Amino acid sequence: MKPSSRADMESILNADDVRSRFRKLTLLFIDRNLTVSTMESCTGGLLASLFTDTEGSSAVFKGSYVTYSNAEKIRLGVPTETIERHGVYSNQTSSAMAQVCAQAFGTDISIGVTGTFANPDPANADSIPGDVYFSIYKNGRIRDYRCTVPALPSRHACKLHIAEVIADRLLEEFS
Repeated sequence: MKPSSRADMESILNADDVRSRFRKLTLLFIDRNLTVSTMESCTGGLLASLFTDTEGSSAVFKGSYVTYSNAEKIRLGVPTETIERHGVYSNQTSSAMAQVCAQAFGTDISIGVTGTFANPDPANADSIPGDVYFSIYKNGRIRDYRCTVPALPSRHACKLHIAEVIADRLLEEFS
């Protein structure tokens, strides 16, 4: 069932609920002394912002890269061959992003996320609107995920949706 109004959409994507999930995660990581980092493309740094909204997060959140362009992903260490062979919008790329970030910051956990929201990306032929790929690196092991973002009223709502999905996967993994 498709929500009928912007108010319906906003109730589905309640930013406070997403913040609450990230607060729970951050406190869990503090309690377990687990460090975390992110390499974000389509989320534009929202994951980093949500992790750092919790007081004391500097004990576990070590840093983030926002790499909107392919050139920056490659400059930081994502193999050119990965993007050329599999596309920037792929689990191979999100996996490489998570690994590069974990290595750069020396963290126990790292998240790489790439994808397209409502419109095709004119710079990348592999762009499929609504397809988002993310990978979670945890102590040398990678889990890859792909999800479809529904049509939402704004890019911020899309980012919140992905943040919620990622938080839920992390909570499943660590709870």
